[in-house]
Amino acid sequence: MQFKNIEILYFLGLLIIPILIHLFQLQKFVKVPFTNVAFLQKIQQETRKSSHIKKWLILVTRLLLLSAIIFTFSQPFISNKNYNKKEHIFIYLDNSLSTNTKGKKGDLLKIAAQEIIENTTDKNEYSLRTNTGFYKDLSKDALKNRLLKVDNSSKKISLASLLLQMKIEKKLKTKTLNNIILISDFQTNYNTKFTNVTTPFSAIKLEASKKDNLSVDSVFINNKNANNFRLNVVIKNQGPRKDIVPLAIFNGKNLLSKQSVSIEKDTEKTVVFTLQNTVNLLGKITLNFSDTFLHDNTYYFALNNNQKIPVLAIGKKTNFLSKIYTKEAFKFTNYLIQNINYNTLQNQQLIILNEAVKLPEILINSLVDFSKNGGSIVIIPNEEINLSSYNRLLTKLNLGKITTKKKDTLKITNINYSHPVFKNVFSKKITNFQYPRVLSYYPVIGNTSKIVSFENNMPFISQLSNSKTYFISSALNKKNSNFLNSPLIVPIFYNFGEMSLKYPKLAYRIDQENTIEIGTKVRKNEILSIAKDNISFMPLQQTYQNKVILTTKEQPLKAGFYKVLKENTKIKDLAFNYPKEESLLNFLDIDMLKKINKNSTVSSSISEVFKQINKNNEVHWLWKWFLALAFVSLLLEILILKFYTP
Repeated sequence: MQFKNIEILYFLGLLIIPILIHLFQLQKFVKVPFTNVAFLQKIQQETRKSSHIKKWLILVTRLLLLSAIIFTFSQPFISNKNYNKKEHIFIYLDNSLSTNTKGKKGDLLKIAAQEIIENTTDKNEYSLRTNTGFYKDLSKDALKNRLLKVDNSSKKISLASLLLQMKIEKKLKTKTLNNIILISDFQTNYNTKFTNVTTPFSAIKLEASKKDNLSVDSVFINNKNANNFRLNVVIKNQGPRKDIVPLAIFNGKNLLSKQSVSIEKDTEKTVVFTLQNTVNLLGKITLNFSDTFLHDNTYYFALNNNQKIPVLAIGKKTNFLSKIYTKEAFKFTNYLIQNINYNTLQNQQLIILNEAVKLPEILINSLVDFSKNGGSIVIIPNEEINLSSYNRLLTKLNLGKITTKKKDTLKITNINYSHPVFKNVFSKKITNFQYPRVLSYYPVIGNTSKIVSFENNMPFISQLSNSKTYFISSALNKKNSNFLNSPLIVPIFYNFGEMSLKYPKLAYRIDQENTIEIGTKVRKNEILSIAKDNISFMPLQQTYQNKVILTTKEQPLKAGFYKVLKENTKIKDLAFNYPKEESLLNFLDIDMLKKINKNSTVSSSISEVFKQINKNNEVHWLWKWFLALAFVSLLLEILILKFYTP
């Protein structure tokens, strides 16, 4: 039992006063002589005894009356909480995309918000945490207004960091009782994230009615030629086999192609479309199927074919480079050492030093600046190079050192299939490879990543210090090597060009860090922006001589097509899709939380959790009972005085 006005109980000490009065109240008896003395003595003894009983009964009733009055004014109550402390309830409402589905009562998120509103009271204070914001110290009405505005978002929040945030907030509210309620579908497995969590909480799991899902997982392109290309659409099925599912591809609003597909239980299937080449393609893939999640039945991708990569060859003129760097994909130029236009160097994406004997100092300095600005360099040495000039370049780039030429006939035998240069080049490892050979080569010392190696395991083509500079250790002219006749020559050099400029991918994911390289020149203080309809934002960007690298994470928030703008002029089209993780049907068994956190409670009903919290914090006032006891005591005293006669 607790007391609102516990200081009133000090008045209980005053009860000693009626006790003293009753104890020291002496009553004198007058002796009256009478003939039958023995009979009178008996009557006198009985009268005195009855009088004492009456006095004690009156004393008890008065003490009971005064005590009841004192306890009434002290306002006693029974409760699990301290009356002087406020009740603060932290609520986490998961508004991720996975809660945008139907449950037994309807839309998971909307029903959860409505049930919270129905079970809150004016007596408590609330804080609401969603994936998009934290709203502190809300009244019932303020919480209601906030919940009515909650909508699904692509953002997610770590539950471990969420509980840590609430734990910190609890420490700031020292005179407040706190409860934490987590309302989520607990998508994916969070066991490891809860192992170090000791904060008590109540977990409420939101469950969808359907337990299967079909989604567009990703797209990629292959077998591209001058006329058409193959678009590969990866469909992921979670659940039983599905038959005759309509799949369509649009360019903007125009239908390009459609198919009906069937997919086996819990598998992925690649559906191939052959499409005609276009300058720009704003592709949208749609699955016409009703399942757990609808947000993943549409996939956006953007194909930009209107940019050519500038490639410059410096040194000896050869035909093989112009044949590889064709006009359809590249803007190729070739300068002799003495004819270099240094004003154009910083406009290139790839510079190839093709068997130049000596590198002038001005060229070395220009190449260093070019490399620092993100440019790619391929070095093909001459059979008789000026070693010191080449090493000055590598020294300034901090990329190692070229050593003296070695004359030795070696076969080129080893291919590093895992290197990015060979991405999507080989479907399997080659076993019947016809080995090219060289007659002489220049070993390089330093941190290198082998791309192709000799039979003695020395690098033939290598990437220097994980940079964008590549070194070919041998001259490629026909006198020194037959590598130009090898089928490797085309994919290696072609990919050197492709890798020099990272074209925007077909699509990017929302709520993850994306690095997007845009080939354009910008003036000082000029900034690129990304826009869609009336939404526009400026991403983090790093400017180089002839390109800009954009980094996105916090934005955008919605899937669709976006434009990269420079002074309100569109440069590129980008496509963003929702995170793959939001399509997974992997959910945490919340009963495991009891084992991980013994202070936690789990439930599937929001109203039950709120009712239990309200019940635990309910105050049962007892002053009415003490007031009734006071009236009963007063009534007893009146009855004793009126009807009890000694």
